Amino acid sequence: MIDLNKENFEKEVMQSDLPVIVDFWAEWCGPCRMMAPVFEELSHEYKGKMKFCKLNTQYEPGLARNFGVRGIPTLIVFDQGKPVDSIVGFGAKDVLKHKIDGILKKV
Repeated sequence: MIDLNKENFEKEVMQSDLPVIVDFWAEWCGPCRMMAPVFEELSHEYKGKMKFCKLNTQYEPGLARNFGVRGIPTLIVFDQGKPVDSIVGFGAKDVLKHKIDGILKKV
């Protein structure tokens, strides 16, 4: 899992050969803390198929604003540097897996 900031966002997300899912979160956010272990588990299950990254909106509010993040947690999937799908709010592991599988079939 990669922690994103304005210095590495371009390289890790926009120039990635793999699809990338970015978790926009903050430490004070309860649903974000609930999402963290699920996101971590999924990062292992999809290793080599999708890159998993986290972006703390507290430290990088400009990046969150650039992608229209209004509530957290928000997961945005990027393919070839473009946002292709998003998931807003906490989701159970099986729900997120189903959504990610559907996205991977399209990209």
